[in-house]
Amino acid sequence: MSGLLWHQTCMKNQLTSPNGAPASALCFGTMQFGGSADEDASRGMYDACRSAGINFFDTAHVYNYGKSEEFLGKFAAPERDDLIIATKAGYVGGGSRENILTTFAESQQRLGLDMVDMLYMHRWDYRVPLEETFETLAELKQAGKIRYIGVSNYAAWQVVKAICVAEKLGVTVDILQPMYNLVKRQAEVEILPMCRSEGVHVAPYSPLGGGLLTGKYAGGVENGRLAEDKRYRARYNVDWMHEAAATLPKIAAEHGTSATTLAVAWVAKHPTITAPIISARSTEQLQPSLAAMEFEMSDALYEELTALTPTPAPATDRLEEA
Repeated sequence: MSGLLWHQTCMKNQLTSPNGAPASALCFGTMQFGGSADEDASRGMYDACRSAGINFFDTAHVYNYGKSEEFLGKFAAPERDDLIIATKAGYVGGGSRENILTTFAESQQRLGLDMVDMLYMHRWDYRVPLEETFETLAELKQAGKIRYIGVSNYAAWQVVKAICVAEKLGVTVDILQPMYNLVKRQAEVEILPMCRSEGVHVAPYSPLGGGLLTGKYAGGVENGRLAEDKRYRARYNVDWMHEAAATLPKIAAEHGTSATTLAVAWVAKHPTITAPIISARSTEQLQPSLAAMEFEMSDALYEELTALTPTPAPATDRLEEA
């Protein structure tokens, strides 16, 4: 069954805008709005996304001290009902009722919205009972302040636990936001199979591996997140990852496209993926990611790219049966 057909037939809740339009095949993440992208650059990227057919936009309470939400709300206002707008709570301050309600009210004000389509818990909080977190999310949904409930950076067992708690409250976990790209494939072990089984949408972030899969680091570039951010260096400072990234532009050239386009299209090709989250610092930098919406990746090319990196071991010790 193809990814599109599977989503049409097996999902508990289809993702749509308030006026009923289905979610676009890519989501745009506005983490750079108000940070590395000023208002003019942010506006240019928003317009480019809309021209390409993207109607799904992602932000968070913590992004650039609220500027990301402010810019997105301003740009989206004239066509609000055409869009799916997601934000996130709980990265700072955790998943308590008080923190969710306080920060979500701030997000609503910044976005200029009485109703936000999707609210994610930004990360798991060991300190707060999951029941308290999801009672609060259920309350927001029942009050018409959000339409979909999501979680980000949860392990598979954490998502399943959240699903069980949510079910008792009469709501669902509609979407998960994990890390997933050609060199970070751990999600294939349990997260993606779990989402497929439980009917949870998947909007993975970092399809370009922090810029590694664009090919720009092959020549030893000294700027960018992998060069400047110690977290990204630790995440991607593995020889075979860099070897795969160095090969990707060569394959892309054979197909008349860019490494960036291939990297995004590879993530989107997985049948469980709803919409990879792309991002950029400028309209020019964004274009190759947008091109993935029109790139038709064959099964043979998908398999060729997949073979560039190790397939993670299955979640079983009975490897002879895997």
